[in-house]
Amino acid sequence: MTSATGPAAMSSASTRAPSRRASLGQRIWTQRADYLYVLPALVVMLIVIAYPVYYTIELSFFKTPTSLQLKDKIFVGLENYTTILTSGSFWQVTWQTLIWTFFSTLFAFLLGLGAALALHGEFVGRGVLRALLLIPWVVSAVAASYVWKWLYHSDFGAIGALLVQLGLTDQPINFIDNRSTALASLIVVNVWKEFSFAMIMLMAGLQTVPEQLLRAARVDGASPWQRFWHVTFPHLAGVSTVTVLLLTVQNFNSFIIPWIMTGGGPAGASDIWITQIYQLAFGRQRWGVAAAYSVLLFLIMMVLGYFYVRALTRGDDARAGA
Repeated sequence: MTSATGPAAMSSASTRAPSRRASLGQRIWTQRADYLYVLPALVVMLIVIAYPVYYTIELSFFKTPTSLQLKDKIFVGLENYTTILTSGSFWQVTWQTLIWTFFSTLFAFLLGLGAALALHGEFVGRGVLRALLLIPWVVSAVAASYVWKWLYHSDFGAIGALLVQLGLTDQPINFIDNRSTALASLIVVNVWKEFSFAMIMLMAGLQTVPEQLLRAARVDGASPWQRFWHVTFPHLAGVSTVTVLLLTVQNFNSFIIPWIMTGGGPAGASDIWITQIYQLAFGRQRWGVAAAYSVLLFLIMMVLGYFYVRALTRGDDARAGA
């Protein structure tokens, strides 16, 4: 059986090529029924997400004096961005935001990893302990903030009273009313609230660790630390990356705990980007500057989102390459 070669075969291939490379319009028309099914969702997304993003970007190039309404805004170009980037308070708030995000993410991940490893083995009461450790994650952030605000209270707080009874301090500590301890106190609350999420993610990742490898490492005389570092942790690399990225995104956008507990105080000691944006927009009515702040935050979220998508699709790319 001979195969067709030469000019005739090339001519035939060239006539078939355009049919394979159908235009975008032709593909949409061919699959129009599928697009009609998702059209309502696309319209809702355009209204709820796309338009607010567009309007925020547009508003960031305008100045909105408090004596004027939004419809009377004045075009100032990049002045709002210049105002932000040359402001001393911006760099202070940025530094506090980095501290808040880094330590909240780090300790929530480490505490969640420790809890996941402790709950991975079989023991009596494991289900009850798992349920108890999930309470911080399922409790409303508003309710948790008010409870912790009471626990931290300098006069009536349970933590301060306990420290005095134990003789560790002579008088209750001003946890959230002191500039030097306010941000650290909020980080403790945030870690308590988030470590359950990291625990759930990492417990799921532990299910993928081959038990045969752990038994082989145990037979070879590997210590518990060596089994964890050389066998368990490499299998947790993917889920750990996703968990850290999700925690980072959440902490960058965290608003409820800092706002309810301190409102960014005292004297801006616990102010982070999201609370600063809220104060600029709804407190001082500097809508243009707040919009510029929001655009900068949006760009950071886009970068983190890119790495998050890369982390999610890494396994698919590897399987496709294989």
